[in-house]
Amino acid sequence: MKQDVIAFLWPALVGVLAAALILDKWVLEPREALTNTANGSYREAVALATPSVVNIYTAKLVDARSDPRINSPLQRRLFSNRGNRQRIERSLGSGVILSGDGHIVTNNHVIAGADAIQILLADGRSANAVVVGSDPETDLAILRIDLPALTPIALAEAADIAVGDVVLAIGNPYGFGHSVSQGIVSGVGRFGLQLSTYEGYIQTDATIHLGSSGGALIDNQGRLVGINTLIYTAGAERSGETPGIGINLATPSELAASVLEDIVKYGRVIRGWLGVSVEVLLSESQSGGPVQQLIVTDLASGGPAERAGIQLNDIIVAMDGEPVVDGRAAMLQIAQLRPGHLLRVNLDRKGAAVELEAVVGTRANGG
Repeated sequence: MKQDVIAFLWPALVGVLAAALILDKWVLEPREALTNTANGSYREAVALATPSVVNIYTAKLVDARSDPRINSPLQRRLFSNRGNRQRIERSLGSGVILSGDGHIVTNNHVIAGADAIQILLADGRSANAVVVGSDPETDLAILRIDLPALTPIALAEAADIAVGDVVLAIGNPYGFGHSVSQGIVSGVGRFGLQLSTYEGYIQTDATIHLGSSGGALIDNQGRLVGINTLIYTAGAERSGETPGIGINLATPSELAASVLEDIVKYGRVIRGWLGVSVEVLLSESQSGGPVQQLIVTDLASGGPAERAGIQLNDIIVAMDGEPVVDGRAAMLQIAQLRPGHLLRVNLDRKGAAVELEAVVGTRANGG
């Protein structure tokens, strides 16, 4: 009898177990996925990126201002005999570890003029930093610290970044340390803001405050999208208004990585140079829509453009097959080329199509 019961129950038990496995594998969502979807958490992305984000504290000696209360000749004479008085001015910012040997990228304006720079890591360790080099034209600077077991951040691919993507900003706002804010990518390749020589900012509405400059803008996988650089405040001089809220700009991560590579290898950023100045020429397309074209207004004597045969009043249509519609975007495109690159330039010369090849030269610093 006992054997008959076992023989009857065994197939039923196997069937129940098989059904449970099928439900768990093909029907029910994984428990972790359900949890992440339910609470909208980005804790994994933040946990991956936070060890790579550092707080930066700077100090510099500045001349103390004269006390306006010292206004009598005798008081001024007495205090002048004490010599020049100085005070320590402190500031704060953020940075991102890009290499395991201690290289950190931040904004140049965060550390400019600093006499001492201290780095605080997320794990509580701290170290004094040295400036390896700076690039004011992109407002980036490279620091280095000497600490073991550092965690460099992973970089996102530029092609994977699009308007509408969720991004997170990690920084040191007002000294709070490793604070996180959320937003979306509002725009990419922002040019013409005249905030630095080379632009191409990522626009986001993630909240950025004083002290967050130089910090990380990451995607939902914890990869570095950009370096938080500034808050756009055009028109802030108008009293009673606070324009620029929700318009925060970040320098793309690939540009930061290239600045790091050049400064570490060469001590400065190596940029391509064509030796041509352009102005925007507004016109209409055949469909009646507005079109921007770049007309050549000046050529550097003996420069790559002149040697290639480019002439004044030529209209630059494309470079290396990419249409050219913006002067600053074109300047950035050329600057990112390596000297010696053979650049294919398509021109409109008095209505005739012309194609030339120019050997990209080296742009001198500040020139």
